[in-house]
Amino acid sequence: MTCFPAVTLLAPSGDATEATAPVVVLGLVAAPGAPADVAGWLAGALTRDLSARHPEVSWEVRPVVDGLVQPPADDDELVDAARRRLLSEDWDLVLSLTDVPLELSRRPVVGHASPVHGVALLSVPALGAVGLRRRALEAATGLVHTLLGDDDGDDDPDDRAAVGRRLRELATDPADSTEGVRFAARVLSGNLRLLGGMVRANRPWRLAVRLSRALTAAIAAGVFALVTPDIWRLADNFGWLRLTGVAVGSVVATAVTLVVGAELSERAHSRRVRKQVALFNLATAATVFIGVLTLYAVLFLLALAGSLLLVVPSLFADGLGHPAQASDYLELAWLISSLATVGGALGAGLESDDAVRQAAYSYRPDRAALDAPPD
Repeated sequence: MTCFPAVTLLAPSGDATEATAPVVVLGLVAAPGAPADVAGWLAGALTRDLSARHPEVSWEVRPVVDGLVQPPADDDELVDAARRRLLSEDWDLVLSLTDVPLELSRRPVVGHASPVHGVALLSVPALGAVGLRRRALEAATGLVHTLLGDDDGDDDPDDRAAVGRRLRELATDPADSTEGVRFAARVLSGNLRLLGGMVRANRPWRLAVRLSRALTAAIAAGVFALVTPDIWRLADNFGWLRLTGVAVGSVVATAVTLVVGAELSERAHSRRVRKQVALFNLATAATVFIGVLTLYAVLFLLALAGSLLLVVPSLFADGLGHPAQASDYLELAWLISSLATVGGALGAGLESDDAVRQAAYSYRPDRAALDAPPD
C-alpha cells in the first residue's frame, strides 16, 4: 500500500476561527496503476474545489494506493471494501478511484455514490483519454457533492445551510461518551432531515421486489393460509388487538432477520465515527423496516383481493359458523398478510448476504457523468 502526502486547506477566514475550523477528512483510495497516477494530482485540485464550494470547514484529502478488492469485483464489493477502509482510518467520506467498469441498469457510468455509506466510486477507464484531468476533477467533485446531498447544482440558501450542517456534523467528534439508547436517540433527534434523505436514497419500497426468495416464500405462505378453514376461524376469533400484535410481530421478525442475518449493522471503532455509524445503522434499520411495511401492505391488498375472489361466501360462512360480513374478509386478509410476512422472513433467511445488501442499498450516479465519454 502506498500513501501520498495528505492535502489540507483551512477554511478562509479573517478571524481566529481559521485555526479552529472543523476538518472534514476525505479518503482518496486509488487502485495501483492509472488510478494511482490520477490520484497523485487529483488530491490537490479536489481540495481546492471543495474548499471553494464549502469554505465553512477545512478539507483534508488523504490519497492512498489500495486495490481494495481482487478483480473481477462488482460495485457492491467495492463499496463494502471502501466503507471498511473508511471506518478503519476514521475518515468522514471516501472516494475510490478504480479501474473496474461501473454500470447502472446495464449502462456504463463514470461513477456513482452511496450517501448512506459515505462512499463514492469513480471508474478511471470510463473517463476516456482526452481531457482526463478535467473530467476526473468534475466527476470527483460531483460525486462528493452527491454524498453531501449537494448535487442539485443550485445556490438555494436553505440547501446550502443544510449541507453546511451536514459538513459540521461529519467533522465534529462526539462531545461525550454516553453509550447505547441515549446516544442513538440524540443522533436521531438532531439529524432527522439527514436521516430521511439517507433512507430515501435507499428506496426502501423496492426492498421486497429485489429479494426474490423472500417474496416467493411470502406469496406461498399467503396462498396456503387463504385456503385453510382453520385460518378463517382464527382470524374470526383473534380480535383486533391480537391481529395487531401478530402484524407487528411479523414485521419486526422479518426486519430483524434481514438486518441480523445479513450483518447490515456496523460497529464504531473510534469516537470520531460513532455518529456516522449510528446514522448508518439507523438509516439501515429504517430502510429495512419501511421495506417490510411496504411488503406487508402489498400482501394485505393481495390477500384481500384473493379472499374476495377465491373464498366462496357460502363455504366461508360454513367455516365461520355465522354469515360472512365485510369485516370478516378484512380480518382474514389481515391475518393472512401477517402469516405471509412471516413466510417472507423464512425466505429472507435463505437469501445470500450480498443479495440482501444489494436490496437494502442503492447507488446514485453522478448526474454530470451518467454515460461514459465516447472517446
